[in-house]
Amino acid sequence: MQQRLTHGEAAALGEVYDRFASLVHSLAHRVLDDEDAADRVTREVFAYVWEHPDSYDPKQGTLRSWVAAVTRHQAVQRLRQTEAASARDGGSEAPEPAEIEQKIHEASTAARADYIVTSMPAPLRAALELAYFQRRDYRQTAADLGVTEDEARRRLRLGLQLLSTARTHQALPPAHRAAHPAPTARAPHAPRGPRPPHSPYTGPGASAPPGPGHGRSL
Repeated sequence: MQQRLTHGEAAALGEVYDRFASLVHSLAHRVLDDEDAADRVTREVFAYVWEHPDSYDPKQGTLRSWVAAVTRHQAVQRLRQTEAASARDGGSEAPEPAEIEQKIHEASTAARADYIVTSMPAPLRAALELAYFQRRDYRQTAADLGVTEDEARRRLRLGLQLLSTARTHQALPPAHRAAHPAPTARAPHAPRGPRPPHSPYTGPGASAPPGPGHGRSL
């Protein structure tokens, strides 16, 4: 897929969009809590994928994880811009810069946690969803899943170990990473069905990947 994108194959971008559009929109919405802003970030992410396929290094992880990292970076940047604009307009009631950064870090961490939950093996995800979203204890989780109590505890323990990485994982893609203090993780949201975002090529307000003068054109 990377080679096809590097060679400027527009169909490859369409396939990447079909595979990851819902993921991108969901993560962007988790950070921004705004449908229109999530739509804009979705378009920006796929424009970035089209313009910079060489920034994906298969040795560092899957294409899905790279797209998710790009999404978190774009969403966090937009949230930072939005919060800065609100602070300028807020006058004396504007939050302190440290409060803004804490909010941004928490939103980014929550998006990372959501991504981890949707990416983990189904048995671990099912155990976490029962324990945290439906408030089952490990005995009830074991009964619901039809496994032993020891197995339920094992799945919950492994799931929590994976989730704990959301606190220390840097949300920026490799080319843009910078050190940040680890925020306190918010609990992941239960999986939700986001409104399907517009295609990066068509739809109200959509913008095509940059054309001549700004990079490659389709």
